[in-house]
Amino acid sequence: MSENVRQIIRGYNRVYLFALLLAIISLGRSGLASAAEDASAHPTWPGPGQLFVGTCYQPVDRSPEQTDQDIAIMKRTGFNIVRMGDLSWDSFEPSQGKFTFEWFDRIMDKMQANGIRVILDIPGLPAPIWLHRAHPGVDIVAQNGTRLPPAERYMDNISDPDYVREVGIMADTLMKRYANHPAVIAVGYDNEIGNGFMSYSEADRQRFISWLTKKYGSIDELNRAWATQRWSRRLNSFDDVDLPLADGPGPSERYLDLHRYWSDVTVARLKELDAIRQRNMPNVPSISNLWDTASRRGFDYLTTYKAYVSYGAEGFYPGDPISGSFGALMTKGSLETSIWFNEFTSGGGGFYGTPGRSHMYANLALMLGAQGILAWTFNSHQGGEEQALFGLVDHDGIPSWKVDEFARIATEFKQLARYGFPRFTHPEIAIAYSFDSFIDSHPNGPSNTTLQYFKPPYTEQVQGAFEPFFRANLDTAIINVGHENLSPYKLVVVPADYVMDSASAKALREYVTNGGTVLMTAFSAKVDEHGQWFDTRLPGRLSDVFGLKTNAFYDSTVLRFELDGKSISANSRRYEVLEPSTATVLARFTNTADHSPAITINRFGKGNALYLATESNNSTIGPVLERVLHVAGIQAGPSTPEGVYARSVNGRTLYVNTTEEKKTVILEGSKRGMLTGRIYEGVLVLGPLASELVQ
Repeated sequence: MSENVRQIIRGYNRVYLFALLLAIISLGRSGLASAAEDASAHPTWPGPGQLFVGTCYQPVDRSPEQTDQDIAIMKRTGFNIVRMGDLSWDSFEPSQGKFTFEWFDRIMDKMQANGIRVILDIPGLPAPIWLHRAHPGVDIVAQNGTRLPPAERYMDNISDPDYVREVGIMADTLMKRYANHPAVIAVGYDNEIGNGFMSYSEADRQRFISWLTKKYGSIDELNRAWATQRWSRRLNSFDDVDLPLADGPGPSERYLDLHRYWSDVTVARLKELDAIRQRNMPNVPSISNLWDTASRRGFDYLTTYKAYVSYGAEGFYPGDPISGSFGALMTKGSLETSIWFNEFTSGGGGFYGTPGRSHMYANLALMLGAQGILAWTFNSHQGGEEQALFGLVDHDGIPSWKVDEFARIATEFKQLARYGFPRFTHPEIAIAYSFDSFIDSHPNGPSNTTLQYFKPPYTEQVQGAFEPFFRANLDTAIINVGHENLSPYKLVVVPADYVMDSASAKALREYVTNGGTVLMTAFSAKVDEHGQWFDTRLPGRLSDVFGLKTNAFYDSTVLRFELDGKSISANSRRYEVLEPSTATVLARFTNTADHSPAITINRFGKGNALYLATESNNSTIGPVLERVLHVAGIQAGPSTPEGVYARSVNGRTLYVNTTEEKKTVILEGSKRGMLTGRIYEGVLVLGPLASELVQ
């Protein structure tokens, strides 16, 4: 048989296999959401009383002898989990259709023999060089038309059909290989997907046009959605469509749809991989290290996650406890399953680490509902872009002090697993987060006046709403209100939700009507789902629910208002003028010319709708927190000093001091420390970065 014939047959077989995969994916779509979220149907999945401590491991850098040494260190440290496979496509498939698994089989077997479970990461990103060379459509094309070589990871066009076919074949082959391996506890998809690049090839333009055609149906509808009458931009046919410029300039309506398109591309890849999992490994959950908030592209996670996520997971590199906790809870959404930190802070780029820091954050993670933490990374890399990112083991192969710290974490986690951890949360408070509001509130510049209007940034304002509740030791869920059941919550906070689509407005209206409490802040409900300002009373679609109109806004000095006899200084300068119709004024600004309302409340149906007429941050929401909790019927959490956080689990309370100072916590009566065995008489003194579980 000639080599040409062999190539034709191989090509035919790959096309046939890909067609089979598409059929599998199509058959699996109807059950994706329920299968992804219903962990109770899978008793073998990680559950109550199980905690995992381990590391990310990349054996492609290590010889067999070094791997044996590494596994011995892991076992001595008490690790019971590793994550492997990510970023390694060409180690499994060095050339198209040629798979090599024997090297990985040996490592998997050794992990199993040493009691270490494996998250098998499907390495769909980055794509190997052979794929770029065989199929140039996988290359990224810049806005100016220049082809970009795959100079760093994630420079792959994941919308290209050749990429889709090959990643499906690779994933299917890999999952089949390890479907029944006893070490596998979960699979992950495409490390940090969302951190890729947009591509501007002609093929990409045509795919975008197909997406628009399906979304809008006719060119007239697209013209209306994009407000093309402005500045003489009318489109006579879909062929007139260009790819909007992500790096500006251009109108925000197009920019919003550009990001929605790339979000749909990303989500499609994740759904395809999950369909392959359901076919090959239905009893193994997905625990993927995703990056939906990545600045280059990102994707709409909170609208779609239940179609491909079994457990929320992320890379955890906190700058501070509040922002780190906020990011972690964004990966959980409303999932009943626990949180996994597939990459957990142990050092970092140009940061060797701080003794006690990882231990503190591990306990803070337990408060949030964590079940697994995996240090990034085990070995400090000797080559590549991350060679100055410092892991547990130094470049010379000698374990650092960080190994001992993670050994301490592993020992304590074994103890805490007997006391109700992982902690399964049931928050009474939900905070709204919208991918559309994030994108449309900071469109491509420089001509967009939204950039002058919407300040501070959207995510900063959502975190600003989260902060006072977190400081008050209250559990919160971060969700997209238009795509979740709101009935479990007593309070829904809607901070600066710039885009108010019809689904979100309907959900909030029904929630308040049925007895819920909503707190909305300034900058909310200004534009519709197309990114165009409402031509009705603001807040758009909800002005009657809040019983007011708020169109005018002004800048001022530092704002002050009075609530319940207390004078409050807010760290904000822009305020909206509220014109109540049926709403009652709770507080007025005291240093503005018109002394307009700062906070209002409106009874609507069986519930209450409160409006805060300035930006969302701790200085504006914190002082009104007690009043809002009273209206919603929510009890405050445990009392702690600044920088100490606490949550209760099965009659015990975990306290975590996140500061570098000693902190004193007042206790009621005599308590016993479950971690130390000490007896505390009315007072718990926590050293810097220290934790204690008391009963």
